[in-house]
Amino acid sequence: MKRQLVWLRSDLRIDDNSALAAAAAKGPVIAVFLRSIPQWQEHGHGANKLDFWARGVATVKTALNGLNIPLLHRDIGRYDQAPEALLDIAREYDIEQLHFNYEYALNERHRDQAVQDAFKQAGIAAHGCHDAMAFAPGSLLTGKGDYYGVFTPFSKAWHKQVTADQLALRESPPVQTELDIKSDPLPALPTLDSTPIEERLWPAGERPAADNLARFLRFRGRHYKDQRDLPKVRGTSELSPYLALGMISHRQCLQAVISENGGHLADGDIGLTTWVNELVWREFYQHVAVGFPEVCRYQPFQEHTKQLKWRDDDEGFQAWCEGRTGYPIVDAAMRQLVATGWMHNRLRMVTAMFLSKHLLIDWRRGEAFFMRHLVDGEFCANNGGWQWAASTGTDAAPYFRIFNPTTQSTRFDADGEFIAHWLPELADLPAKARHTPPQDLLTDVQYPAPIVDHKAARQRALDTFKSLTK
Repeated sequence: MKRQLVWLRSDLRIDDNSALAAAAAKGPVIAVFLRSIPQWQEHGHGANKLDFWARGVATVKTALNGLNIPLLHRDIGRYDQAPEALLDIAREYDIEQLHFNYEYALNERHRDQAVQDAFKQAGIAAHGCHDAMAFAPGSLLTGKGDYYGVFTPFSKAWHKQVTADQLALRESPPVQTELDIKSDPLPALPTLDSTPIEERLWPAGERPAADNLARFLRFRGRHYKDQRDLPKVRGTSELSPYLALGMISHRQCLQAVISENGGHLADGDIGLTTWVNELVWREFYQHVAVGFPEVCRYQPFQEHTKQLKWRDDDEGFQAWCEGRTGYPIVDAAMRQLVATGWMHNRLRMVTAMFLSKHLLIDWRRGEAFFMRHLVDGEFCANNGGWQWAASTGTDAAPYFRIFNPTTQSTRFDADGEFIAHWLPELADLPAKARHTPPQDLLTDVQYPAPIVDHKAARQRALDTFKSLTK
């Protein structure tokens, strides 16, 4: 039987991997990973994500070796080198067919198309699988045949049309007869612009991902709706890094919910169904990236918001980055991000809205800062979330929705416990004083006064948005 080549990217798992399953069904498998660090850095990925990626490749290599599937490794600077690198391997190892799972941001789609074109020209089959979501782009459309630009009707259509086959787990590859090919050693990461977070915070691989899912469903899933907005509580799944690099699949997550929820996804336990909708949100943003490619060019989804006059405020931006805004909930969240490579989802909304509305600083600067620090940095979700907060995107928050950071703080961190953890300089204050520390209690504490007045900033944002013409 002729050999099959599997090109791994952000799908670093053995189980429920469409491309790997398709290859294993056809013959002996060789896997390859192409490392494109210069382009990944150009796309904004920082040390945390790159380190997590590298550790994920190492874990999947070990798993592949256990199946006698060698993993080859090639360094390419940019995506346009992918066709030649893959063709060289295909010719050297007498490959019958290349298998890979599609990615949906614009540069990745162009890369994949270039690879398929090059393989077709060389007379070698190249097969892409829609593995990262239930519906292939273009297969879930509005009644007018358009891509959805609003989440709620997308979600309703998703639940109405999704089938058991779409959510069925793919076959895991069997142990194959050992080939006379050895896995390549994995090179160390080059010197990065910062030190990655500690490995213990985010252990890489399928096992930690599966353990996180099991713990979430067993202990927290049914409380998800009530606890997901409380940053002091470990109430979320903490699966976003593993989903971002495919160490677990959306199908594995949804099948686990079905098993836990009496066979249901859209009804049943409200905590579990609320979490399912978060997975559908993730798929929605991937569809948006394909249907509205301008968002991949860092353009706003809402055309008229291109007119927005963002403020040039480097000092304000730096204060936001460093957690020195004088709004404790914002500052605590930003310190959590820098220290752990992750931020609680409620606080992603609060901090993004603070930058884009209170400071009226271009959302793209915040989006890039998040991507540089997030271990779960994923273009579609990050871009979608930032544009939502800035009222420039799909399903965007109305421009007049401007979170009051103090209200958000007292509502979701009532005793200021999250604030006290990440801002230890405020830990000795009375609980209620942590939300808006009175200056007379800060005589011995190094903590800044608010850099902007909420009421005045809110009015400035309203006036700016009202001035736009549609």
